[in-house]
Amino acid sequence: MAGWTLEADYAHLAADFGSLEAVFALEGEPLTRDPLSEVVRVQREGVNYYVKRYVGAGKGLRRYMGRPRVKSEWQNLKRFAKWGIPTAEVVGWGLERHGASYYRGALITRELPRTEDLAALAAAGDPRLADRAWVDSISRQLARSTRALHDNHFAHNDLKWRNLLVDDAGVLYFIDCPNGAFWWGFLLRYRITKDLACLDKVAKYHLSATQRLRFYLQYRQRARLNEADKRRVRHIVTFFEGRE
Repeated sequence: MAGWTLEADYAHLAADFGSLEAVFALEGEPLTRDPLSEVVRVQREGVNYYVKRYVGAGKGLRRYMGRPRVKSEWQNLKRFAKWGIPTAEVVGWGLERHGASYYRGALITRELPRTEDLAALAAAGDPRLADRAWVDSISRQLARSTRALHDNHFAHNDLKWRNLLVDDAGVLYFIDCPNGAFWWGFLLRYRITKDLACLDKVAKYHLSATQRLRFYLQYRQRARLNEADKRRVRHIVTFFEGRE
């Protein structure tokens, strides 16, 4: 059984995007590929679209239990939009099952034009990272969006600089979140710390200690740290010790 949804605003692209069969038949520029999935870029009417096609949910029981990765990804992107977090627009999505087992699925997102990921900017030594005003603007956006996730008991679980895009107007976007999930209690607190530690894993090499602390205070919406904050900051900066 196959289910597929194409947003109404893109009905004119139904010949290419209107069914799971059509999406799997699309040819485009290959970007990434692994044993379970591939990403290709296609252009229609001057607009680029990213087509993610998944041909498996994993080995063994993963084919029958839990959400397929593709479903998690489209649901999480839609949650971001609902929570006011800038993200890629989901154009089409769906999956197919054979009996009780997951068979294949796909997700189409519209390109965010004139964007680069923060990890690429850091690797290239982009001069914007030395611009205090620019860094502060990005920091405030990142703090606001990250807090929105956590206030909804949701952890990204892969909140790395490569999954954060910024455009030429200085707007920050969250992308690629197939591993995000809802948590509660001490598990949520642990996942929150992991999200913040993932961000700091790169930040410590490219931002000052003052900028990193300012981000945390922006995230916490505080002017200064309390004792609980100090414990968490210590946990954040040591989270990946011995694992890098």
